Amino acid sequence: MNGKRAAFLSVAGVVVIGGAGLATAGLGGGGGAPVAHSSLPPATASIERTTLVETQTVGGTLGYGTTSTATSGGGGGVLTWLPGPGSVISRGRAAYRVDNKPVPLLYGSLPLYRTLSTGTEGPDVKQFERNLRALGYTGFTVDDTYSSATGAAVKRWQDDLGIAETGRVAPGSVLIAPREIRVAERKANVGDRAGGPVFTYTGTTRVVSVDLDVKYQKLAKKGAEVSIELTEGETTKGTITKIGKVAEEGQGEDPTTIEVTIAVRRQRALGTYDKAPVDVHLTANRKPNVLAVPIGALVAQPGGGYGVQVVSGGNVRTVRVETGLFTEGQVEISGAGLSEGMKVGVPA
Repeated sequence: MNGKRAAFLSVAGVVVIGGAGLATAGLGGGGGAPVAHSSLPPATASIERTTLVETQTVGGTLGYGTTSTATSGGGGGVLTWLPGPGSVISRGRAAYRVDNKPVPLLYGSLPLYRTLSTGTEGPDVKQFERNLRALGYTGFTVDDTYSSATGAAVKRWQDDLGIAETGRVAPGSVLIAPREIRVAERKANVGDRAGGPVFTYTGTTRVVSVDLDVKYQKLAKKGAEVSIELTEGETTKGTITKIGKVAEEGQGEDPTTIEVTIAVRRQRALGTYDKAPVDVHLTANRKPNVLAVPIGALVAQPGGGYGVQVVSGGNVRTVRVETGLFTEGQVEISGAGLSEGMKVGVPA
């Protein structure tokens, strides 16, 4: 990932009521009897019963995920066509052309490491036959054996491609990738000899990648939902789908990191960006069913600690409170006689 950004602590509540920033916050304490006042505060807010969520914000990068390299076979020939960056190639379509003959993309995990012909057996045969069937060719059984019926179907496929009808499939004649691909960067030019890197590619769905400081590793759980803040200030949800198992040691003052991949279901929410920096909010602490008020409702008390001004029937009294979790705009409170729905004073 290009450019690691330092993580910083941020917080966000499920219910947001505005108020002052964290600069006004502190740890409260102490009990004591309520103190009555005669003047009403300029504004009030209700004590809420809610769930507060504390988050750790880390920098991430929106992109298309891990990059792989497509390499042309070593059988000779000249590259006569290459796709441009951003091109999307699906199964059966030409990934590139050698001597003006297409090298189609097929889906799978096993590279074509040997020639497939009548009598060949193995999982690579089954992988190839699945692709052949998906492309609409029939008359053979999809299994681990390359039969004469498979060879006949291959000849029909080769005829449609406009290449020699050998009934065999040789290394370098197809490109294998897990699914449809998106070309990232050319590594060769038209006119170059085949036999080396052709282009790099990624998947076609945008994801968020995070080089996560290992000290925050416990906050990243596979399947956990996170909040993603985009460059325009808009947010969307994502799900952690992959957590790296090998830590990358940082250089100099850079921290040791692991790579975390986050899937984004609502791709439209990401706009038109191919690559952009984003902020990812990981859940650090969750406090359900607590009483909360705007941070601005806290009133500093003599001798330390905080209180809130409870407003009722035209009267106001100050109640000392214990503060708990601070969020962006809210704070957890507890104190004698406090309950959901009570009105407390806040600055105008």
